[in-house]
Amino acid sequence: MKAIHFYQYGSPDVLQLQEIEKPVIGDHDVLVKVRAAATNPKDWHIMRGSPYFLRLFFGLLKPKDPSLGAELAGQVEAVGKHVTQFQPGVEVYGRIDGSFAEYSCVQEQEALVSKPANLSFEEAASVPLAALTALQGLRDAGQLQSGQTVLINGASGGVGTYAVQIAKAFGAVVIGVCSTRNVERMYSIGADRVIDYTQADFTRDPALSKAGCDLMLDMIGNRSLFECVRVMNQHGRYVLIGGPEGSGILGPLGHFLKALLISPFVEQKVTSLDMKRNKADLLLLKEMIEIGQVTPVIDRHYPLNQVPEAIRYLETGHAQGKVVISV
Repeated sequence: MKAIHFYQYGSPDVLQLQEIEKPVIGDHDVLVKVRAAATNPKDWHIMRGSPYFLRLFFGLLKPKDPSLGAELAGQVEAVGKHVTQFQPGVEVYGRIDGSFAEYSCVQEQEALVSKPANLSFEEAASVPLAALTALQGLRDAGQLQSGQTVLINGASGGVGTYAVQIAKAFGAVVIGVCSTRNVERMYSIGADRVIDYTQADFTRDPALSKAGCDLMLDMIGNRSLFECVRVMNQHGRYVLIGGPEGSGILGPLGHFLKALLISPFVEQKVTSLDMKRNKADLLLLKEMIEIGQVTPVIDRHYPLNQVPEAIRYLETGHAQGKVVISV
């Protein structure tokens, strides 16, 4: 089978399309024929070994695992003799590592479930990691309740577009922060109000400063915590999902550490998200998609042999929604 592998840290140029052995399944395994995958910031962080502390987990001098990719959609090709949840031919999607390949072998208990019936493989592949992050950021870390106001900084990105829709499904008032070219799209997916950061500073917005939001979901981390709490009420929660690159050692983690240091001096609750891959949340997202509460927003499609170009585009930080790989 063909798969994208890399054997040294660096730019997208280190990614190679190679012919490797097709996985051999064990008794509890599911072999998936990958029809589509999707890119995420996680991919290029691992590819570059940046920030450097990541290398403690992925390999100090070179990657321990040469594969890349974190979410997929496809069809079950074969199952082990003890597998009971899947049968060959079933269409599935999931949060699975090593998805930039023609086949993926996963254990039955991993975050793999049947695909939403109303989505194409490309659409379904764009859901697992990004939508799980949005769901758990809002519900678990953010403890969002119906009727509350949530401010989403970075609303037009892969996680942000899901966060806008999931927050609306939860009954929240949603305010998105994005650039001019994304304003209309934010309204089209359910935002109640959109702040164009090229025209206004959301941390000094008069209406927000007066009322205060209940939750701020921050995918960008481009403003200090002191600036962000100006537009939050005293019981608000600040959830950091992503941050600026910062130093090569800590990267986005540096922004969160600064926020933690400041947190004792503000009334609001400050936290980050430890996203957990699980079947229950993937099934919840499937239900939300099938009843029309959530729809994937896809910016670009690339074939498997153009994964380097897809990652290169994602690194620009200007993707509108998700960047998908057709296998």
